[in-house]
Amino acid sequence: MPNFKYGMIVEGKTSFNAVVLATRDEADNAARELMSRWFVPTGWDVVETDDAVNYKFDWNKGLQSIRE
Repeated sequence: MPNFKYGMIVEGKTSFNAVVLATRDEADNAARELMSRWFVPTGWDVVETDDAVNYKFDWNKGLQSIRE
């Protein structure tokens, strides 16, 4: 089962970081929350990845690392 990353679109280019989430919905919500605080990005993109999940997202707690 794939995991998901989100990238912020700035000047027509999508930039990703190391955040990997378990579901597309979680990645979309994390991107939406980040977009609400940033002014430069014009949007975001969510893509599938085989990278291991390293974060979870919760609307009340934000992004949380799950690394031990």
